[in-house]
Amino acid sequence: MELHFSVIIPIYNRPEELLELLDSLSKQQFDKPFEIIVVEDGSQLRSDKIIKQFNKVLNIKYFFKENSGPGDSRNFGMKKATGNYFIILDSDCILPDFYLKEVDYALQNSFTDAYGGADAAHESFTIIQKAINFSMTSLLTTGGLRGSDKVKSKFQPRSFNMGISKKAFIQTQGFSKQHFGEDIDLTFKLWELDFDTQFIPKAFVYHKRRTSWKQFIKQTFNFGAARPILNKMHPGSAKITYWFPSLFILGLLLAFCLFIFRNDLLLKFYGVYFILIFIDAMYRNWCEGRACIKSFIIGVYAVIATLVQFFGYGSGFLRSFLRLQILKRTKEEVFPKMFR
Repeated sequence: MELHFSVIIPIYNRPEELLELLDSLSKQQFDKPFEIIVVEDGSQLRSDKIIKQFNKVLNIKYFFKENSGPGDSRNFGMKKATGNYFIILDSDCILPDFYLKEVDYALQNSFTDAYGGADAAHESFTIIQKAINFSMTSLLTTGGLRGSDKVKSKFQPRSFNMGISKKAFIQTQGFSKQHFGEDIDLTFKLWELDFDTQFIPKAFVYHKRRTSWKQFIKQTFNFGAARPILNKMHPGSAKITYWFPSLFILGLLLAFCLFIFRNDLLLKFYGVYFILIFIDAMYRNWCEGRACIKSFIIGVYAVIATLVQFFGYGSGFLRSFLRLQILKRTKEEVFPKMFR
């Protein structure tokens, strides 16, 4: 199958991020034609001046629309695209120069109607960004599901780095209009229609994610709050692993309570876990040639990022679960921001 890629980029008030992403797209070692669809989702800070800088080196189409959220903006872009396979990226990503080549190679050798890729930390990222990337991709925190080449099939693509065929887009009607978990919802719709997905480990992006602890805890809270609702929307999709962050936080609170009564065994267990986080993060970000204080700080920040991630996701998950299952509220009442 001859693939013609259309890269879909929704953007909202982040022109400086688009500059870096388009620059990385202009440096792709890829000899096949591809187009880029940039969808401005009702931004006050428009990206039209950034687009003009790349008009001569990239095939870009730029659209401005009223604000309706990222999922709806991606659908808008796919409807405007001329390709037969859509690559969807968030504006806060930077691509390695072999990205399109790796996607094309993987799909030519084992075609699936959707794929997802990993994310990594670029050397230019801040210490917080590197720590957050560790907490979101490490085997010790998320099981490595966002960055491991052991995940091959039945992978749930994330909208910051994924692809979907035109055929699958038409049959699923793309992303729903909800503001959180729309990519997971799309994956379930793909599977329900017997479309296959795959993980392409070499098609990774440098994903900036959030740049402060406040932004990160808000993001993870929203992820956790959306999951029980998605489980109810798609019966049979729930897994015991989704409870892990909530149980982790409850267990940590229990450990402190037991410590007050001079039982420190559980707290020691958590201590060992955080030491492993620190060592692994420091090792993965080790400065070449000699020990580096920056690596030490990343290790410390990785422990903080893990706590923030688990607390944010776990508390969001528990709140939605209790409201949905115990108080029997509707999904719109459980998490209004998800359906605004």
